[in-house]
Amino acid sequence: MKPILSVRDASLSFGGLQALRGVGFDLPEGSILGVIGPNGAGKTTLFNVIAGSLRPDRGQIVLDGRDITGWTPERIAQAGLVKTFQTSRPFASMSFLDNVAVGALARLGGVRPARKEAMRCLDLVGLADKHDSPASGASTGQRKRLEIARALATSPRLLMLDEPFGGVDMAAVESLVGLLKRIRAQKVTVLLIEHNLEAVHQLVDQLIAMNLGRKVSEGSAEEVTGDPRVIRAYLGLDEEAEHA
Repeated sequence: MKPILSVRDASLSFGGLQALRGVGFDLPEGSILGVIGPNGAGKTTLFNVIAGSLRPDRGQIVLDGRDITGWTPERIAQAGLVKTFQTSRPFASMSFLDNVAVGALARLGGVRPARKEAMRCLDLVGLADKHDSPASGASTGQRKRLEIARALATSPRLLMLDEPFGGVDMAAVESLVGLLKRIRAQKVTVLLIEHNLEAVHQLVDQLIAMNLGRKVSEGSAEEVTGDPRVIRAYLGLDEEAEHA
């Protein structure tokens, strides 16, 4: 299966801090790839480089065969790669429906078709019954789903999710896992950062672990979470400290 996304030797420093150190991987089209690692591992920096919010010092980001390194986030979104945020920020004064319609409006060019598409996306994420409710009253789980619906309204080929299970109670985890599998079934590739390892094990086809800006392990969820290098990283026993 051909990769829809290839990250090649991505490196980025902020002053004396090297946030990414030669990270590379291929993401097969139609799959779900997870990225895990302790705080400060470089996961969010990697996402921001892929989505165009940051430009790498070295390396390439290739989307569906096109080098998108240095493209603006808006241009990257138009090319089919859309990123959600760790903290959802809906337009509080607007309804659930109109929040999602904003995502569809530029693509469809009219309020009526945008609202129709928004209703389809709300139905997909399980929020159709809330379409007239103001987003100000959304729970954490509803905000997560609303953010996903708004991203889906742009008709992405690749959806990047930053901690979609963060702050979600255990009862909602199974439902969110099912939702992301349904999204994948609609031929949307998914790349996600996540700390909830139980959800990761249920969901991903492949997993990458990062530490100190590096990719330290890649494989199935079972292989990666059982890798001694990953266990050391989560315990704070990184290789640089061990050899200091």
